[in-house]
Amino acid sequence: MSATPALRLSAVALVLAVAGCASSGTPRPTRPAVPADLPRGFLPADPLRLTETDSATLAARMAAGDFSSSKLTQAYLDRIAALDDDGPRLNAVIELNPNALAEARALDEERKAGKLRGPLHGIAVLIKDNIDATPMVNSAGSLALAAHRPRQDAPLVAALRQAGAVILGKTNLSEWANFRSTRSISGWSGRGGLTRNPYALDRTACGSSSGTGAAIAASLATLGVGTETDGSILCPAAMNGLVGFKPSVGLVSRAGIIPISHSQDSAGPMARNVTDAARLLSVLAAADAGGDAAAQAAAGKRIDDYVATLDAESLRGARLGFIRDAGVKTPPSIDAVLERTFKGMRDAGATIVEVRMPTAGQWDAAEFQVLLYEFKDGVERYLREHDAPVKTLSELIAFNRANAATEMPYFDQELLEQANKKGSLKDAAYRKAAARARQLAGAQGIDAVMKRHKLDALIAVATTPAFMVDAVNGDPFGGASWGAAAVAGYPSLTVPLGEASGLPVGMVFMGRRWSDAKLLSLGYAFEQLTQARTAPRYRATLNP
Repeated sequence: MSATPALRLSAVALVLAVAGCASSGTPRPTRPAVPADLPRGFLPADPLRLTETDSATLAARMAAGDFSSSKLTQAYLDRIAALDDDGPRLNAVIELNPNALAEARALDEERKAGKLRGPLHGIAVLIKDNIDATPMVNSAGSLALAAHRPRQDAPLVAALRQAGAVILGKTNLSEWANFRSTRSISGWSGRGGLTRNPYALDRTACGSSSGTGAAIAASLATLGVGTETDGSILCPAAMNGLVGFKPSVGLVSRAGIIPISHSQDSAGPMARNVTDAARLLSVLAAADAGGDAAAQAAAGKRIDDYVATLDAESLRGARLGFIRDAGVKTPPSIDAVLERTFKGMRDAGATIVEVRMPTAGQWDAAEFQVLLYEFKDGVERYLREHDAPVKTLSELIAFNRANAATEMPYFDQELLEQANKKGSLKDAAYRKAAARARQLAGAQGIDAVMKRHKLDALIAVATTPAFMVDAVNGDPFGGASWGAAAVAGYPSLTVPLGEASGLPVGMVFMGRRWSDAKLLSLGYAFEQLTQARTAPRYRATLNP
């Protein structure tokens, strides 16, 4: 479903995280992987004042008659043309919904008739290109699926439409959610090319939800949906100055999403503030989850309105465990940011204690084996059941070899090949690895350290500032702190912490399974205290 370059650090930390064409009702132009003349300081006109504007403000302005949903949708389409296709050429949107304006006009008519579907009525949302959303392609960035148009929406997309959201289009991603090669380039796919970070265009947007991260940071839509297996929401959110939330596995339906791992996959919100992330989660969590075992375990755990659970005073009395030695190589300037931030948090009534994860890294090898087994099982099931152009990993591998010039110009497909050699989920080796990974990350990891120190949540610097794109060597990833939550299937949240040389850095919050509302509330209080997000400046480079 999505993973990050975090897997380059060890066995699993070696895997998950970085040119072609995009298509829609009208084909989008082919863009080169690395343009030679990136413009500096380009900003388009913004007549509706969309930049950095939240969903509640836009909804209030539509209610007041300042503009319609169709006018709002057109303004976002114009902004995509100016920033994504032209200007800095972020290359974040892989495909536009050809029906977006018609859908917006229909919602305008409903508003005129006095029918409002909810807080997202008329609000534009972008969806990652591994989620079924008609009438668009669902490709996971692969040219092998460039003609694959699902027959129906994924349940989470159906829930968004039922809630009144306008599906603006699909976003680019690290191909196959970054489960193709250990030398991958985050944000690159054969179908979509390279997505760029709007803070510095020669830096990574991370992945695998790269396009969603860059697009929402640049205000190309109000809200975005990403997916994560191990950091693929949190990494692009942190490196693009966003709030990113990976829910407890099962809280949001995974049906209609091209998978990696049923143990770890989840879709989740990406937004410019915690309130919008909570508002989007309220809709995503309401989607029909079908017979998924993890979704059945979430029965009774979902909350109708996550916004109502946010409390700006939730740091008061909270006990938080800071994992200083989380393996993240941050610049010295972040130490000063942390010192100021912790002082503010303590002044707000929080207790912060330094802790260590007793099993840190010990789950990596087991996780990697689990992902190989579950990817083969899950992706082949998706390909068969959704009548995709290729039906097996063997067919996909053969397609890539036959089209190596466009599919493998920078890195290979060794992870697909390793997964293809795995047996069924009944194998003893798989069952042993799955049990070991969950135990080390969950019961002996997060649960143990939280119980020992009587914590409400764990916090850590999310990852490094965005690194340079390296098409030769792949991602020079500098560490991540969210791995335990990813492997255990527990919730995790990143909120902007500050900047290093103008590049965003995030703070991660992790907690026990089903502590989703608590993490969001703590993150909201943290956000209100720090107000750390800044808008991107679209610099060509940070180099002098």
